[in-house]
Amino acid sequence: MNNWKNFTKGIIKENPVFALLLGMCPTLGVTTSAINGLGMGLATAFVLVLSNIAISSVKNFVPDKVRIPVFVVIIASFVTIVQLLMEAYIPALYDSLGLFIPLIVVNCIVLGRAEAFAAKNTIFSSMIDGLGMGVGFTFALTLLGAVRELLGSYSLFGYKFIETDGILVFVLAPGAFFGLGYLIALIRKLSKKS
Repeated sequence: MNNWKNFTKGIIKENPVFALLLGMCPTLGVTTSAINGLGMGLATAFVLVLSNIAISSVKNFVPDKVRIPVFVVIIASFVTIVQLLMEAYIPALYDSLGLFIPLIVVNCIVLGRAEAFAAKNTIFSSMIDGLGMGVGFTFALTLLGAVRELLGSYSLFGYKFIETDGILVFVLAPGAFFGLGYLIALIRKLSKKS
């Protein structure tokens, strides 16, 4: 039952983007479309789950003085795997996400969960926590990307609904701030009602 709470808190109560306001660089940088948000979220979730498992596995063997560098090396290894797989099998998405894929290494969500949770809990609990946070992050990025794509180009996942230009500001950088701000306000308002 406790593992289920660890899973759901990352999606709802402690959503990395909407509640904790973590990982803002990829959130604002890549969410010009729903597919970019989904791709970045899944890549981060993959790294988050596997690095939590690995860190929880080696936590008793790593001295405190080198704990953070070891965690960063583990995370960087999984980011390299994701980067190579994306470049080989989905090059269009890889090109679209660009520099943000290697930046997963320094994403505060991944390193924060490694330090705050995986280094102190069992392998299974760490996996569930990583999965919950990863699903929550993927949901947030996909939702923001969908809103920006709908308003910015009147399309969703690349399918155009109206054959005209959308509201340009939502495709540009300020649109990420506007979209995220309104989504956070809406989610907080809805969560207070329930």
